[in-house]
Amino acid sequence: MKLVIINYGAGNIKSIQFAFKRLGVNAVLSNNIDEIKAADKVIFPGVGEASSAMKMLQESGLDQIIPTLKQPVLGICLGMQLMCNFSEEGNTKGLEIFNVTVKRFSNQVKVPQMGWNVIYDLKSDLFKGIKEKEFMYLVHSFYAENCKESIATTDYEIEYASALQKDNFYGVQFHPEKSGIIGSKILENFLKLKV
Repeated sequence: MKLVIINYGAGNIKSIQFAFKRLGVNAVLSNNIDEIKAADKVIFPGVGEASSAMKMLQESGLDQIIPTLKQPVLGICLGMQLMCNFSEEGNTKGLEIFNVTVKRFSNQVKVPQMGWNVIYDLKSDLFKGIKEKEFMYLVHSFYAENCKESIATTDYEIEYASALQKDNFYGVQFHPEKSGIIGSKILENFLKLKV
């Protein structure tokens, strides 16, 4: 299997690469458009600030390519947020794959949400064999609103979409690569997904 992690300068890509290595898959780090298109599965990571990450995607032309991919694609953390229509962070227009807006948590709660929280209302083969209310590791100040594309929900001040799916595109707000055995199982499930 050819697994590519998109390397565009805004990711904790080494920890994701190690997580797949533990599952016996050598993920390739690449920003090469042909290599990304030829992959069996694609990971779209992201850590940092939305508008600067989007600028990096635009500079490499990846903003045009990612929405056209036909294989299973998994956006992680900021990667998922950039796949949405719009983010309040830096007033950033997203890739418009998921029809939802990314908003900032209010100052009524500690921002960023950092640490373990549960996911529930699980609705996809991405969560095959995973029980409701398992704990995942999260670090984020912005969230995707609950919407029809939600496949997992988390509650932090309000209920929001902690995972999204549309066609071959998946996104998770949490960090499966830092979420122990359950996170590892989600990555394993992703490797088994068919389009």
